[in-house]
Amino acid sequence: MQTPENLFKRMLREPSAQIGLWLGLADPYSAELCATAGFDWLLIDGEHGPNDIRSMLSILQSVAPYAAHPVVRVPHGDAALIKQVLEIGATTLLVPMVESADQARALVKAMRYPPDGIRGVGSGLARSSRWSSFPKYLHEANERVCLLVQLETVGAIAQLDEIAAVEGIDGVFIGPADLSASMGHLGQPGHPDVRAVIESAISRILSAGKAPGILSVDEALARRYIEMGARFVAVGVEASMLAAATRSLAGRFKQLNAGPSAAPEY
Repeated sequence: MQTPENLFKRMLREPSAQIGLWLGLADPYSAELCATAGFDWLLIDGEHGPNDIRSMLSILQSVAPYAAHPVVRVPHGDAALIKQVLEIGATTLLVPMVESADQARALVKAMRYPPDGIRGVGSGLARSSRWSSFPKYLHEANERVCLLVQLETVGAIAQLDEIAAVEGIDGVFIGPADLSASMGHLGQPGHPDVRAVIESAISRILSAGKAPGILSVDEALARRYIEMGARFVAVGVEASMLAAATRSLAGRFKQLNAGPSAAPEY
């Protein structure tokens, strides 16, 4: 069996945008439901979602039969953690809070086997090689993995050109929530100043020959960023969508009991 190609990584080189959905519920059953919706990719959130290695594994297994490509966001860029997430079968990782080119280069090495990197060799025990069912995995894995780095502070944006120039970085993801906070606009990812920085960043990432990415639940903003050339765009968060739908449904029926009180009887 040949090690499968990372189609998500290949599509990052194309001009069309891959549309994604954020998974924060840390549940394989709901993740599988979302995998049937038709999104190009699904983000398994290990930074703000309550995921650990075993829940990430379960979600990877639950979405494996479907076309949506799983992207795992690790909580931080620790090399040992990256190794574990790769071993459970993730091929595309998003690493948050990347601030410098040196940090980006260290992440590239953590993703790769020697001599190109420092990833430990233990694939015979791991789902990554399907327990050696992919006989050439050790020699093919470096080309199959995909590294996305997340820039989300003013300082990181200042280093964007140097970070994007690092060989082995496949995509640069702008985190609008933390970026807006870093700019003094906490909770306002759509603020005009934040939008201007994001639009400039998308152009700079494209100029560096890398794929820009972003999360925007504001449909108009998401469409704007896609028009500007963003290549991987998450347009919703399943936890927020569920919360909004359930609250709306409850509210509509609760209104039935909110009419004027009956006149008291004497």
